[in-house]
Amino acid sequence: MDMARLRRRPRAALSISLAVALAVAGLSAPTATAAVADPAAAVNTLVGTSNSGETFPGADTPFGMVQWSPENTKGDQTRTPQPGGYDYNVTRVRGFSLTHMSGTGCAGGSGDVPILPYPGTVSTSPSSDKADATYASGFAHADETGTAGYYRVGLDSGVNVELSATTHSGAGRFTYPAGKTASLLVRTSNSEVGSSAAQTTIDAGGQAISGSVTSGNFCGYINNVDRRSYYTLYFYATFDKPFSATGTWQDGTRTAGGTSASGGTTYGTNGWPVAGKGSGGYVTFDLSQGQTVGMRVGISYVSLANAKANVDTENPAGTSFDTVRQRAHDAWNTELNRIEITGGSATQQSTFYTALYHSLLHPNVFSDVNGQYTGMDQKVHTVTGGQHAQYANFSGWDVYRDQVQLVTLLRPDIGADIAQSLYNQANQNNGVWDRWTHNQGGTHVMTGDPGHAAVSSIYAFGGTSFDAAGALASMVHAATTVTAADQSDDGWNVMVVGERPSLDKYLSIGYVPSDGHAWGGAGETLEDVSADFGLSQLAQRLGNTAVGDQFLARAQNWKNVFNPATGYIQQRDSAGAWQSFDPASDDGFAEGSAAQYTWMVPFNAKGLFGKMGGATAAVGRLDGFFHNADGSWALSGSDGKHSDLSNEPSIGTPWLYDFAGQPYKTQQTVRQVVNTLWSNGPSGIPGQDDLGAMSSWYVFAAMGVYPLAPGRADLLLASPLFSQVVVHRGNGVTLTLNAAGAGTNSPYIQSLRLNGVTSTKPWLPESVVSAGGTVDLTLGATANTSWGSAAADAPPSFDSGSTATDVAVNKPATADSSCNSNEGAAKAVNGSVSGGTSDKWCSTGGTKWWQVDLGGATPVKTITVQHAGAGGESTGWNTRDYDVQASSDGSSWTTIVQARGNTASVTTHAVTVTARYLKLTVLTPEQGSGGAARIYEFEVYS
Repeated sequence: MDMARLRRRPRAALSISLAVALAVAGLSAPTATAAVADPAAAVNTLVGTSNSGETFPGADTPFGMVQWSPENTKGDQTRTPQPGGYDYNVTRVRGFSLTHMSGTGCAGGSGDVPILPYPGTVSTSPSSDKADATYASGFAHADETGTAGYYRVGLDSGVNVELSATTHSGAGRFTYPAGKTASLLVRTSNSEVGSSAAQTTIDAGGQAISGSVTSGNFCGYINNVDRRSYYTLYFYATFDKPFSATGTWQDGTRTAGGTSASGGTTYGTNGWPVAGKGSGGYVTFDLSQGQTVGMRVGISYVSLANAKANVDTENPAGTSFDTVRQRAHDAWNTELNRIEITGGSATQQSTFYTALYHSLLHPNVFSDVNGQYTGMDQKVHTVTGGQHAQYANFSGWDVYRDQVQLVTLLRPDIGADIAQSLYNQANQNNGVWDRWTHNQGGTHVMTGDPGHAAVSSIYAFGGTSFDAAGALASMVHAATTVTAADQSDDGWNVMVVGERPSLDKYLSIGYVPSDGHAWGGAGETLEDVSADFGLSQLAQRLGNTAVGDQFLARAQNWKNVFNPATGYIQQRDSAGAWQSFDPASDDGFAEGSAAQYTWMVPFNAKGLFGKMGGATAAVGRLDGFFHNADGSWALSGSDGKHSDLSNEPSIGTPWLYDFAGQPYKTQQTVRQVVNTLWSNGPSGIPGQDDLGAMSSWYVFAAMGVYPLAPGRADLLLASPLFSQVVVHRGNGVTLTLNAAGAGTNSPYIQSLRLNGVTSTKPWLPESVVSAGGTVDLTLGATANTSWGSAAADAPPSFDSGSTATDVAVNKPATADSSCNSNEGAAKAVNGSVSGGTSDKWCSTGGTKWWQVDLGGATPVKTITVQHAGAGGESTGWNTRDYDVQASSDGSSWTTIVQARGNTASVTTHAVTVTARYLKLTVLTPEQGSGGAARIYEFEVYS
C-alpha cells in the first residue's frame, strides 16, 4: 500500500529437500559452503528505514504483540517522519514506543506509549514542547545497533538505551550518565497518529507505572471516515530502581509530585493530533545503587490486569535483560532457520534473512496469555478449539499476494490461526471481511476483497486447522449479498467502506463500473475476480463443486473490462461505454496504471494472452513493459507505462513469461530485480514493505519460486539465488531445491529434475508443497531458450471452460430468423468469435430466440454468452436483457438464467441442470431501444 503515492495523486512427514543453487548477485565477497548457522545475527533491522521502506528498527519477536522501537522527530510533536516511526535520515528521537507496524503507508499507526529516558529535571509539561526541542535527543548511527530481538542506541544526551521483547512484553535497560538527574517520561497519549483518551497512574511504592491509551485514526488525516478511535491499549511497567520523585502533566500543565493524569491529544479538525495537547507521567530514579535502570512492561488490548499478567508470565521479576534478549534471539533463530540457505555472500545472506524477518512480523498475536482478546464488536472473547492465538493487523490488499503463503509454507499452524482470526473478525463485524484491520478495528483501507483470497491461499498451503466450511459460507454470503455500505461512497478513495463496492453492479453486469462506488472500477474488478477465484478453489477443496463452479465462472469477469480495441483492462461505465483512456493513467485503478494492472489475472494467464493476440504478442508486450525503448531496464519509478516492482500491482508480472514459453525471461527479470532493487542498507527495500508483503516477494524470488495465484499452492519458477535452500515446514515436511552451476552470472535454468524425473515445466505442482519432493536444477550463464518453451509445459490457467468441454460446438441450432443468410443460428456454436462481424447469429425478428440441441441429456455447469462487443462490434449492441431456458424434450422449458441490465461483452452463468435443449430468448437486444440481437458464441460447458 503506497500511501505516500496517494498523497501525491488524487484518486510432512515426507521429506523434500529444497537445495537451491543460485546465481549470486554480482558481489565479490566469497561464497559460503555451509548453511548459515545463526540467521538471527544476520538480520539488520535498519534495512528499509530510509526512503520508501518505512520499516522500524526496534526489538520484537516473531508475530509479537510488542515492537519496542524509536519514534523519531523532525521538530513537530504531531508528526513522525515516517509511518514506521523511524527515518534513517532523521537522527533525533522523542521516545521509544511499544507498538509499531512495518511499512504501512499513510501517516502510520500504533506507536503507542512512547517512553523516553531523560537525563535531567522535568520542569515543564512535555506536551508544551511542541517542537521536541527539550524532551528529545540526537543520536548517531555509529552508536546504534538493530538486529533480531535487540535494539541499542547511545543518545547524545548520554543515556544508553537497550530494548528487547517477548511476545507480550518488553524489556528495557537504560544506563544514565553519572552526575545527571535520571528521569523517565511516559508519553501515554502520544500514539503515532494521536489519541482520544489516555490515563496514567504512578505507583511509587510498587515502582510501577500503568495506564491506557485509546486510539486508531489510521489514514484518518486523509478521510474522516477513519478519524476515530477503535482500540484501547493497556500497559503495566515495573522498574528495578526506586523512584525519588514523580510528576504528571495534562496539556500545558505540569504537576510536580502528581501520580495520576488523563487526556488524549484529540484528532483535531483534520485528523492530526493537536500540538500541545495530551497527558502522561514521569519519574526520577534513585541511582544510589547504580546508573542502570531495568524496565519490564506488558501490554494488553483487553485490560490492565491482563497487561500485568502478560509481563509476569513471560518476563517475571528477576529475569535479566540479557536472558530476555537471548530468548528473543533464539525465538528468531527458530523461525528463520526454517529456511536454511547455503552459498552467496554475507551481504546477500543478510539481505535474505532480513527480508524473511520482515515477513514474519505481522499479523501480530493479539490475544493475551490467558487467550482473551477484544473483538471487532468491542467485546472480550477467548480463543477456543484448536486456535492457539488471535492475530491482528492485516494489510489485506498487500499480503494476500505472497505473505500469507510464505507464513503458511513455514508455519501451517500460524497460517490456520490467521485464517480463523479473520473469520472471527468477520463474525464480530456483522459478516463483513474488512480488507485492512488494525488491532480490533476495521479501517476499510485499499480495494478489493483480499480476505477471501488470503484465507483460500492459507488453506491451499496447508493451513487447514480452522473452520474452513464456516469461513467459506461467510465469504460466499459476503460476495453475493449487497449491503448499504457496498452502495456507499463513504471513505472514497482511500478507504471505501463497502466490502464489495458496487456489488449490485458486479452481479448484474459482470464488472464494477466507473460510475459505481469503488476506488477505480477496473482495478476493483480485477481484485474481485482474484477473490472469486480463491473462493472457487477453497470450495472445490471442501467438496462444494457447485459453489466452486459458480465462483470460477465469476472469476472470468475480468474479460468484461478488457477492451479488445486497446488491448488493456480499462474503465467502462454501467451502460457499457469505454471511458477515455491512457494506459499510463491511474484512472480506474488504485496505486497503479492500466498498463500495470492489465497483467493482474494470475489464475488465467492463458486467457489473458489470448485476448492480447497469443503468447508471442504477450511476450512482446512484457518485454516492452520491463524495458525502455533503448533496451535498458524499467523496473521501478516508471512513467506508468512500465513496471513498478516497488509496489504490489506489478510484483507478479515477471513470472508471466513462464506461461508464454519463454521462462528464461522470468529467470532474467526476477534476478535483475533481486540484484538491483534490494540491498542490505537502509534503502534496501524498493517500496513500502506493507507488513511484509514486499519482503515476502524477495524471499520467494531469492528461493526461485512464487505462488501461482490466490487459492493455489502451485509454484512458478525463476531461479534460486543461493547454492542451497532447505525449507523446514512446521508440519514436518522438508522442501529442497538443488541447482548445480549456480554462480554470480548464472540465473538461467539449463535442466531440471523433480523427484529424479526430468522435467521441462517452469512450475512445481501443489504436491511439492503438500507432500514433498526434490528439485535438482542445473543453472548457467546463457539462456536455454528451448527449456520450458513448449505450450504443454506452461503452468495451469483456469478458465470457466478450461476444465470442461464446450458441448454446444457444431451442434444443430435453430432460431426465429437471421439478419443475413450468413448470420444463421449455427454461427453462434462454431467455436469462434474471430471470423469477422458475420461470424454470429443475428436477428431482427419480432421475437428473438435461438436454440441448440446438445443431442441428448447433458449435465450443464456453465453457460457463456459472447455478445456483440466480444466480436469487435459496438458494446452498445451488447444484449441487455435475456433468459436462458432448459428442456429435456424441446417443449417443456425451465428458466435457468435471467439476465437483466447487462452491458458486458461476455457473460458467464453458473448453472446446475441436465438438459438436451437450451434456448436463449432475447428481451432487450441492445442498450438502447429496438435493434438487432447479436450473439457471437453460445458456449455450454459440461
